[in-house]
Amino acid sequence: MEISWKKTACGKRGQNSFLVEKRGKCGILFSKDVTKLLDFQKLDLAQKERYTAFLMNCGSRGCEYSLVNLYLWGRQRVAFVDGCLALFSQFQRSSVYPFPIGDGDLGGVLDAIIHDARARGLECRFTSMTAEDCALLEERYPGKFRFHPDRDGCDYIYDIHALADLPGRKYQRKRNHLNRFRQAHPHCQAVEIDESLLPQVEQMVGQWYESRRTPETQDEFHLEQIALRRAFENWAQLDLEGMVLIEDGKILAMCVGSFLNQDTYDVHFEKALDEVDGAYTAINQAFAKHLRDKYPQLRYLNREDDLGLPGLRKAKLSYYPVKMVVKFWANLWEEEDDY
Repeated sequence: MEISWKKTACGKRGQNSFLVEKRGKCGILFSKDVTKLLDFQKLDLAQKERYTAFLMNCGSRGCEYSLVNLYLWGRQRVAFVDGCLALFSQFQRSSVYPFPIGDGDLGGVLDAIIHDARARGLECRFTSMTAEDCALLEERYPGKFRFHPDRDGCDYIYDIHALADLPGRKYQRKRNHLNRFRQAHPHCQAVEIDESLLPQVEQMVGQWYESRRTPETQDEFHLEQIALRRAFENWAQLDLEGMVLIEDGKILAMCVGSFLNQDTYDVHFEKALDEVDGAYTAINQAFAKHLRDKYPQLRYLNREDDLGLPGLRKAKLSYYPVKMVVKFWANLWEEEDDY
């Protein structure tokens, strides 16, 4: 089916509206005024089960399809359209559409999103796409989209047993690091986070931010602190879990996560005091062991992306991911004749 756009006058004097014509084997099927916006709404945790029905069954997608991340980060909006879940994300100064999910009329939903972007005066940009999504988009709109790899946004997926046990020669340096931590902190305990611990955890991460804050990191830290505050305020409703390392009443490290799908757990936040050598290695392993013991069905830990930061990329690669969630983004490429 071919899709084309024409600009025509309609409505009040001086206003323009875009009409979309869909052409199939029988010629023009219909024309539709596309200025009608999709009914995107803020996430309502009262509808958590409805969202989860889509998000937990959308296959091996990235951390953007975590209900927790959708709720915590930026201005995320959702709309239920023709048996699918459409997403609209406003983060910092960008507005994008994470690729829709669901078993309904996906093609029709893609059309509706293109119309929505046009009505908002936005570039139509799909994000968080798999290679299969790219193929589908190209098949439906041949030559209309430009596709781009998103290496900085690729998620790192680890075997949970590897992170819990650190086996073999390739993890020897990690085990040595962990042993030095244990020798230096023999009384340190790994404790599961409950709501009574949250004020202490929030205080610890506040210290972490203050110790690292610079003019360059100010905006990034501000957004992350907002996300963490939302997490602490909605801990039970979001089904969040976490762990801390505590020594003599002082929190040395923390991590927080939630289920991404049936066999994959998403680690959303991880912080450790800079002066405590080996704390990151210790909290990483402790949380992996805890999750493996608590949820035998878990196979993978998603430790999210590296944001293109060289140090973070090196650290994530040093744990030997078993796979990456490869992502792409696409923007609608329209020429003057399309109008």
